[in-house]
Amino acid sequence: MWEREVLGTSIYYIVHWFLIYSFFGWVSESIYMSICNRKLTNRGFMFGPFCPIYGVGALCVYFILRPFASNILTLYVIGALLATAFEYIVAILMQKVFGDVWWDYNDKPFNYKGILCLESTLAWGLYTVVMFRFLHEIVMGIVSKYSYQRGIILGTVVIVIMALDLSIQIAREKRELLNSGVDTIRGKIKGIRS
Repeated sequence: MWEREVLGTSIYYIVHWFLIYSFFGWVSESIYMSICNRKLTNRGFMFGPFCPIYGVGALCVYFILRPFASNILTLYVIGALLATAFEYIVAILMQKVFGDVWWDYNDKPFNYKGILCLESTLAWGLYTVVMFRFLHEIVMGIVSKYSYQRGIILGTVVIVIMALDLSIQIAREKRELLNSGVDTIRGKIKGIRS
């Protein structure tokens, strides 16, 4: 399984890139929000130090924009638009699944319904260029630091832990959403009886 290729890259590397980008995303989000909130803030949805949305986003951007890797302007523009579209799709899915979006850009200028904003769009373009010019080499370097056998074990263990963590958090969110709905219905029933 680990040697099978997808888009010209073995699953082994795709899994490890995903894990590293998910971790880097968690670190950058947590640092940024800790500075904004002036207190330590865990920006991850999961208990562990991962934001899988960054892993998925980074891989999508990498594989889609790889043919444009030598053109910084094209990387910037398409990266900004692609990541913004991805953010919009994730927000719509979160709204449908959880009844809420876990970020709010309403206080930012040039925002759309609080789920998109110009500041983030411009940042996504910059992140895309940084990823292609600098970060992806670091990610590949990290993966090359451990043996293939250790990488299979590490990748398997971390993916299983992430899957369990994600499942627990989704179940918790769904339970809270259900409890909130039940409380709302109880309140309406009390109002009718009064």
